[in-house]
Amino acid sequence: MRPALKPGLATVWRNRDTVQIGIDPRRAIALTGMRGAGHLLRLLDGSRDRRQVLAAAGDLGMDAAIADRVLTLLAAAGALDDLPAGGYGAVPGGARARLAPELATASLAHGDADGGARTLARRQAACVRVHGASRAGLSIAGMLTAAGIGLLVATGVAGPAAAGPAATGTGPGRRSRPRRRPDLVILADTPRRELPAALVRRAVPHLAAAASEAIGVVGPLVLPGRSACLRCLDLTRAEHDPAWPLILAQLASQAAADPLACDTVLATMVAAQAAAQALAFIDQGAAAAVTNGTLELVLPAWQWRRRTWQPHPLCGCRHPD
Repeated sequence: MRPALKPGLATVWRNRDTVQIGIDPRRAIALTGMRGAGHLLRLLDGSRDRRQVLAAAGDLGMDAAIADRVLTLLAAAGALDDLPAGGYGAVPGGARARLAPELATASLAHGDADGGARTLARRQAACVRVHGASRAGLSIAGMLTAAGIGLLVATGVAGPAAAGPAATGTGPGRRSRPRRRPDLVILADTPRRELPAALVRRAVPHLAAAASEAIGVVGPLVLPGRSACLRCLDLTRAEHDPAWPLILAQLASQAAADPLACDTVLATMVAAQAAAQALAFIDQGAAAAVTNGTLELVLPAWQWRRRTWQPHPLCGCRHPD
């Protein structure tokens, strides 16, 4: 194990005796009694194991017991990662450098002490399919590729086959034709319901995202058999608007409005929110904000609001055929 100060946090001195790691008070950690520890802090870059760090500190004139105590304090305060040797697997050095901001963010956001290695492993092992070639859909695919998803399949062709097996691949964000079963399917601006129905039958998690009429909607995240599906939402809407099934049928058979009222900023915000929720699911196995719910952005307010949806008793999605 190789100790390293958490990446992404600046190190500053509050005075000659107190070091602060991180600037924002919501992340920052301050340790006093650290006079003379500056040389030790510079050794904590993950290139040495603990024994080597203590030996190097001794070479710089620092007492080994004091150096060991500082490492213990840093670890207890959550300022230290302990990187496992080979923790980034077979990721090439260039790709690892490109993913450094992703790793630093994951380490801070999730409180992991492995420098984001576990999160990267999950992303590298994941297969995500993005269905839909809208502006938002293309941006979602690009963001997930940049975030380190191991196999990214992007398509604009509808059909139940999308729920089937998908091909294996290597390297961050490699795009390929589907052969291996996806861990998650993202439906971007897709009004047709035959694909999500097939995904429910085959127990494939999927996330809806749409941007039109100057409104962005992300969600729900459908966990087949466990949460509300898109048909649940349609049945609920139909209770309030009896014409909804007829409207939905027309949307499935006709082209979208031209031009689509989805400007660059709206498409980017929807894509970023959808990518964030997809990564929450891949990284943690859950995305509470969009499970039995949607996040909705109505211009010109530019403020996300959550809307709750419950499984509909007439849907039957909890017991798919």
